[in-house]
Amino acid sequence: MSRATQSWSRTVAAHAILITYTLIALFPVAIIVINSFKSRNAIFRSPLQIPTSETFSLIGYKTVIEQGNFFLYFQNSLIVTVVSIALVLVFGAMAAFALSEYRFRGNTLMGLYLALGIMIPIRLGTISILQLMVAGGLVDTLTALILVYTAQGLPLAVFILSEFMKQVSDDLKNAGRIDGLSEYRIFFRLVLPLVRPAMATVAVFTMIPIWNDLWFPLILAPSEETKTVTLGAQMFIGQYVTNWNAVLATLSLAILPVLILYFFFSRQLIRGITAGAVK
Repeated sequence: MSRATQSWSRTVAAHAILITYTLIALFPVAIIVINSFKSRNAIFRSPLQIPTSETFSLIGYKTVIEQGNFFLYFQNSLIVTVVSIALVLVFGAMAAFALSEYRFRGNTLMGLYLALGIMIPIRLGTISILQLMVAGGLVDTLTALILVYTAQGLPLAVFILSEFMKQVSDDLKNAGRIDGLSEYRIFFRLVLPLVRPAMATVAVFTMIPIWNDLWFPLILAPSEETKTVTLGAQMFIGQYVTNWNAVLATLSLAILPVLILYFFFSRQLIRGITAGAVK
């Protein structure tokens, strides 16, 4: 078997594995969306059945629209998520470029220090983070969430992007320096376009925990004006009674931005994940 055939076989196998895992991951999502269009009795009696003329109901979506300001919640979630992802990608890519391109004393230690953020959950520092936000007057603001999520996503972004940037040809960068390009232009015009698959991978992996997070919105931004969609969905969950129609409808609406981003970056995401498997 030739090398080209082996490479093609590995590519097909990698894509098949990704598709299989995607279908498995989307199964719970499909169940949530299907049941959001059912009556309460149908949700519990036949959760796996597609809605029929007898079980179809939009009561959950009507409740979501009539109770609570969910358009504001979605707006807050979008602002926090988009700004946090942009900051993570920009600062993470800059730090990864510096660590992979320049050799200086403490380079390895700096990389290990940033990698610690992947292994140590940021929630362990919740009390200190809350104290910092109170001292800075940032409690009940979207800025507090953006700062926390940016700090949370940077270690993984630096770890992934630095490995990809090490693979960028030194001849290409040196040619840019010979042509008089500054380091900033080399970074933005030569390096970043070549690591777009890795950037898309980081964007997707960063968005999901930010969009679905409940902990920090509950601690740092619990007011009505700064609630995110995940926190807003908790209004339908009570100690004794839960409005499952409204909860499932809220979750179905909250899934849409994640799916849109995934399909938008799907090609770059697959290229970024399988880059090391086809060499």
